[in-house]
Amino acid sequence: MLRLAISISLALAATITQAAPMTAEAFESYTTGKTLYFSESGETYGAERYLPNRRVEWSFLDGKCKTGEWYPDDGAICFVYEDRPDPQCWEFEASAAGLRATFLGSGETTELYEANKTEEPMYCMGPDVGV
Repeated sequence: MLRLAISISLALAATITQAAPMTAEAFESYTTGKTLYFSESGETYGAERYLPNRRVEWSFLDGKCKTGEWYPDDGAICFVYEDRPDPQCWEFEASAAGLRATFLGSGETTELYEANKTEEPMYCMGPDVGV
């Protein structure tokens, strides 16, 4: 049974790595109105809510959410946030298993995988709640 699970995981990984990068139009169509939860190396990483007009809300799932927006840039999808105006650019690929996001920063290799997708908003506390 373990060998079967490993074989399936390897086959899915091979499928994901062979996918072509998503266009901005495909990314927008896939994400708008959704909240995507991402994992890194099997561990929860964070979630992003994709709103109309390429607006987003990001959270590390700690109740704190950051608003921002995304835009296409030379085949990448770049994000800027209220507290971080320098662009964070990613290459997204879609497969039957969901999205894979590869960070395009200098020297950093971060790969995130879609762990869950919902139309429900994520939990965000108001500013300075409990302070």
